[in-house]
Amino acid sequence: MPTFSSFSSMFQHRIETTPNNVAYRFPDAQDNWQQITWKETGDKVREISGGLCALGLEPEERCSILSNTRVEWILIDLGIICAGGATTTIYPSSSAEECQYIIHDSGTVFAFVEDASQVNKLLEQREKMPHLKKVINMDIHDSNSYGDDGFVINMKEFVEMGIEWNASNPDGFNERIKNQKSTDLATLIYTSGTTGTPKGVELLHDCWLFEAEAIDRFKLIAPEDVHYLWLPLSHSFGKVLQAACIRMGTQTAIDGRVDKLVENLGIIKPTFMAAVPRVFEKVYNKIIAGAKAGSPLKYKLFKRAMATGEQVSQLRQRGLEPAGWLAFKHSILDRLVLSKIRDRFGGNIQFFISGSAPLSAEIANFFHAAGMLIIEGYGLTESSAASFVNTPTDYKFGTVGKPVPGVEISFLDVPGEEGTEAKKEILIHGRGVMRGYYNLPEASAEVFHTDKDGKKWLRTGDAGELDADGFLKITDRIKNLIKTSGGKYVAPQKIEGLIKTISPLVSQALVHGNKRNFCSMLLTVDPEAVQAWADEAGLGGLSYEELTKHETLYNFIQGHIDELNTQLMKYETIKKFAILPADLSIETGELTPSQKMKRKVVEAKYIDILDGFYEGALQNV
Repeated sequence: MPTFSSFSSMFQHRIETTPNNVAYRFPDAQDNWQQITWKETGDKVREISGGLCALGLEPEERCSILSNTRVEWILIDLGIICAGGATTTIYPSSSAEECQYIIHDSGTVFAFVEDASQVNKLLEQREKMPHLKKVINMDIHDSNSYGDDGFVINMKEFVEMGIEWNASNPDGFNERIKNQKSTDLATLIYTSGTTGTPKGVELLHDCWLFEAEAIDRFKLIAPEDVHYLWLPLSHSFGKVLQAACIRMGTQTAIDGRVDKLVENLGIIKPTFMAAVPRVFEKVYNKIIAGAKAGSPLKYKLFKRAMATGEQVSQLRQRGLEPAGWLAFKHSILDRLVLSKIRDRFGGNIQFFISGSAPLSAEIANFFHAAGMLIIEGYGLTESSAASFVNTPTDYKFGTVGKPVPGVEISFLDVPGEEGTEAKKEILIHGRGVMRGYYNLPEASAEVFHTDKDGKKWLRTGDAGELDADGFLKITDRIKNLIKTSGGKYVAPQKIEGLIKTISPLVSQALVHGNKRNFCSMLLTVDPEAVQAWADEAGLGGLSYEELTKHETLYNFIQGHIDELNTQLMKYETIKKFAILPADLSIETGELTPSQKMKRKVVEAKYIDILDGFYEGALQNV
């Protein structure tokens, strides 16, 4: 494959190489699946690019996309990049104030929004966004009037402008692409902001070219694969898969509606899909609950099938295949039980990709026992997402894989806090690393480490180690320890991950105890799982909030807390816990759009409960 000078030239090569192959599949307004070829994709992108040129877009000027994941998101993103602009991503769940901050900070000149609700967010903050020249409403059926000054225009009107511009400038599209360089800004992604103000991460054309090349060299995906994409395209995880599929010519089915996920998998029958660990946890809990709800005989068969699958999994993790009686028994139980689990995902899944947060070993082992491999990867928005990855032919559970080709890794000794050992912070160097934080030179300087040879390394903020085979294991966050008033340091993420594998009901967990004299926990239960449990416990008539206050559920969870505590050091054990009246969500501001918990937000919201745990408490830890 040739070397490309820009993301746009890679896309152009794809159109020229396989014009009649299916590029994207997507649901229409009636939920019937449609498809477009690479040539048809190119035609639509040319129209969008022309529209931006007609509006006067200058090289590297920012255009924002405020929308859920849908085929139009990708078409607009490609149109922006081919016109020479840079895409600024905004999560559709963002508040009007959050949208205003990103648009103003990035200097966005044109914003594409999904519907009237998103238009209204920007109109509410219009006076605070002086750089914003126009809002393009993607909903062509929206009949609302937004004034006569032309600030808001319809996507249909915008596309007509593009068609007219292209007719007047027949070589304009190709010229825009030809003039782009690999060092031009392609994407500005604002960090989710679990703490502090979001920062704009500057990712160049070369960042995405590098990622696509690395995935190609890994042979992670092939042109004949079918990719199901529901991840937020506002996040780097989704964007890197978009880039890889363009390079490889891999077909992508797109629908960001999570409630349609299972139904769509049965229709599309993809060969691979990426997700965050919470999705796999929910599926795991649903499968276990469903198996227990069946007859005793069926549940016994399920457990036997999973136990046999685990034996086979252990062999395959060592590069071996079952033989003899084990192979025969597995083939029978696979047909009777395990294949039914795989059918829930369409039956063709070759592997899943997990990222954004740590995946528990129990979840990975369970899916593998059922005949589905979850390969875990690791990277930051600042490193264009994929810096390390397991592959279907070279993987090790409990690790995030080996460096992708072209990524260099080093470690920086970071002094431990009082009473703790020094940690080795993971450093990354490579073409995928960002240029810096937009308009934040001091923050950019802080996140880079320059070694004695003058080489700049990205500081990840994560501690880790390489094993003897070159696989990276993440051991901790550098600054995410709790220090109890007894002087003991506790890693909360480890405990939070454990309780979610022990209890099939737990959805989210937060370990608290900094400057306190013992550790406590706030947790939520999964709405679907707890309802199934309630029906079985004779509490089916109660609401979610009523269940969270019920003594029977509390005692049930207490049993799981007791089991958790047997796996912890004495000073780590959870002495008190509370079940919150509602699950954490993006909408309430407790989770980031990539499903990471905003610890400070949750602790502040429920501070009365937390303070109540420690009233008069004199325990020593």
